[in-house]
Amino acid sequence: MASTTQSVYMVVQLDVKNHEEYIQRYAMPVIAQLQKHGVEVLAVSPTPKVLEGTWPGNWTVILRFPSMTVAESWYGSEEYQPLKTLRINELANGGSVILVDAFDPASLGG
Repeated sequence: MASTTQSVYMVVQLDVKNHEEYIQRYAMPVIAQLQKHGVEVLAVSPTPKVLEGTWPGNWTVILRFPSMTVAESWYGSEEYQPLKTLRINELANGGSVILVDAFDPASLGG
C-alpha cells in the first residue's frame, strides 16, 4: 500500500479514434494540468511491444504522480472532469486507466 508521499504510476491504455484530434483536444490540455501538479509523463506510445498476452487499443501512456493523494485528487477534480468526459464520450472507444504503487524494496522484508 502506498504512503501519501510515495510515487504512484498511472497506466493508461486506450483505443483512440483519431490520434491528431485526441492530442489536440485532450492530451495537450491534460499535460498542462498535470504539469501544475508535478506529474511526469514517462512514456507515450501508439505501438507498445507486447511480450505476452494481449494489449488492446492503440495508445498507451505511463505517468508518475508524486503521491496517491495527488493522483486521486487530480483525477476527481472539477478541472479534469470535462476532459475526462470528452475522452470517454468522443475521443476513444474505451480503454483502461489504473494506478499502481511505486515499488519499495523494503516492503518485501528481508
